[in-house]
Amino acid sequence: MQEDFHYYATYCAAFIAGYSHEESQDIAYSAQFVDVCSRTLLAKIKGPANAATTQLQLELMDARTDPVGLQDITRIWSSFHFLPRNLMAEKKNCTRHYRDKYRLICGPNGDLVVKTVEIAKGKPVQSVGIAMHVLADTWAHTNFAGTPSLVINNTNYVFFELFPDGDDYVEKKIKFVHKTSVPDDLDNSIYTNSLYQSNENSIMNLGHGRAGHLPDYSFVRYRYLPAWGEYAEITKDNPSDYMKAFTQMIYAMKYIRGDNASFEKEVYDMDAIAPYRDRIQGIIQKRQLLASDDWKAFGEELSGQEIEDFTIDKYFGEYTKASKKEKNDTFIGKFTHGAIAHKGMVIDEIFKTGNKLAGAARESFFSRFLKGEQE
Repeated sequence: MQEDFHYYATYCAAFIAGYSHEESQDIAYSAQFVDVCSRTLLAKIKGPANAATTQLQLELMDARTDPVGLQDITRIWSSFHFLPRNLMAEKKNCTRHYRDKYRLICGPNGDLVVKTVEIAKGKPVQSVGIAMHVLADTWAHTNFAGTPSLVINNTNYVFFELFPDGDDYVEKKIKFVHKTSVPDDLDNSIYTNSLYQSNENSIMNLGHGRAGHLPDYSFVRYRYLPAWGEYAEITKDNPSDYMKAFTQMIYAMKYIRGDNASFEKEVYDMDAIAPYRDRIQGIIQKRQLLASDDWKAFGEELSGQEIEDFTIDKYFGEYTKASKKEKNDTFIGKFTHGAIAHKGMVIDEIFKTGNKLAGAARESFFSRFLKGEQE
């Protein structure tokens, strides 16, 4: 997903869930900050490197692809952007190594998304925003894994965009190019994807790189052939999935606030959006590279307040000027604390299944986080 959903749509979901304008902005900022909190950024503000929630392209280009380097990549991307749906998924007639990668395939309504939401309850809004980013991405990034893998994440020439036509769809073959400086051509279904690399562990084979930004567009529907799918085509309906993501976020945040007694899988708060459903559906289905303006306008109508545009350095001064003892109480301090704890939970859950692809977690820190203690 992009800033339009992680920031502006998350603000809307938070406000509908019952948070104040100020709280909704902080939740939205934290959700979007997940996409920019790299080690390079943390080094700039002298924050903890192990709180990184993403990797810049330059960082990935320099990343090691030996087992230790691959574990580092997997820890970040599987934790924050490609949360695995089923860590115990079975696959017949395959090696253990392939099965371990197969078990990292992202998808919604898995046990890990429940844990993600549950550990955010009773925590600062920064942890709520992190949880909403992770939850939303389970819908957008379904069928791809947060570990470099040609045998899991590759796609081929079977890739068609689906356009509604009455009760059916008209198909148009998608053309992929590799010019990252050129925006996607929505009129002609020309999209940029990562360059094919036959190396199994190439960073070009990380996540949905081989499918370009298609998973990040709320309006698009497409069918394709995933590498892991045994020649079975999959149809991805983003408008439907993004609506479920939005209403599941509302349901999750109502649970975190204490309005709902529990957070269950496959529950979507459609009642909460009943007065706005057509408006939300219209934003989701509108063909555009970025829907930020539409989500922002909707959010400002909801709250009657102006939504600040996302600025990456909004809380840097507070953090850099704070003493060592005070840093944990700053906005960035609470974000990094929550990020480390969430990452630790995910790595620990992966490791407990015997899957070593993400390495081992600092379980003691995660335990302290659950008790509400500071590092």
